[in-house]
This record gives sequence, structure tokens and C-alpha cells, in this order.
Amino acid sequence: MSTKPVPHATVESQPYWDGVAEGRLRLQHCAACHRPRHYPQLACPHCYCLDCEWIDAAGTGRIHSWTVAHHAFHPAFRDEIPYTVVTVDLDEGPRALGRFRRTDEGKLAIGLRVRIAFPPNEAGTRLPEFSLIPEG
Repeated sequence: MSTKPVPHATVESQPYWDGVAEGRLRLQHCAACHRPRHYPQLACPHCYCLDCEWIDAAGTGRIHSWTVAHHAFHPAFRDEIPYTVVTVDLDEGPRALGRFRRTDEGKLAIGLRVRIAFPPNEAGTRLPEFSLIPEG
């Protein structure tokens, strides 16, 4: 059986992964134009400022889109197919991508509210996973 690939932190992404280890979603916040951004980048894509602060995000948002994987892109994921990956419009503005935790709460739809979590996988690696926020 193959070993799953794991993410590797860079200088720009280390604060993000430190937050993930603590179960928190952290976003870069431009020091010049004050726009949040995700994924971690060297420069702001809006004003090209190199300075940023890190903010804790609410970890909630709305489903923008999704896809269901029926083919394993890596042999280590073969036993997990099919699985769903969602693109989420975070409440802070940027979009994030992660696996969707299937439940019996109904079908996916654009605009449904979701919350992020970072559960460890069998190797202890924490990756983003979204689940529906119950309505009401």
C-alpha cells in the first residue's frame, strides 16, 4: 500500500500549518489594503504588498462548488473513493478547498453553510474537512 503525500510548510505557509495543528483556520491579512487572502502567498494579489498579519478566521462559509472524485489521483486514496471535495466561500471573503464529510443531513447544494475542522488522518496529518452546519 502506498503512503499518502503530506503537505510541506514553507516560510509563507508555516503560520497557516501552525494554526491547523491547533485546529484553527488562519488567513493572511494584508498590512496595506487589509484584504484577507488564502492560500498563503508571498505578496498580496491585490496591491502586491509583501507585509501581512495572520488572523484567526471563523472557519465558516458557504459552499461555492464541489466535485466527487471517482478516480484516485494517488494510489494511497484508492480505498477512499468516491469522496467529495468542496470549494467554500469563507465568511471573511477568500475561498478555501477541502474534503467534505458525508453525513445523512441531506444533499449538497450551492450556498449551504459549512464549518471547517482539521481531524487527523491515520498518519496524524491534519487537513481541512468541511461539514454542514445544521439549519435552524
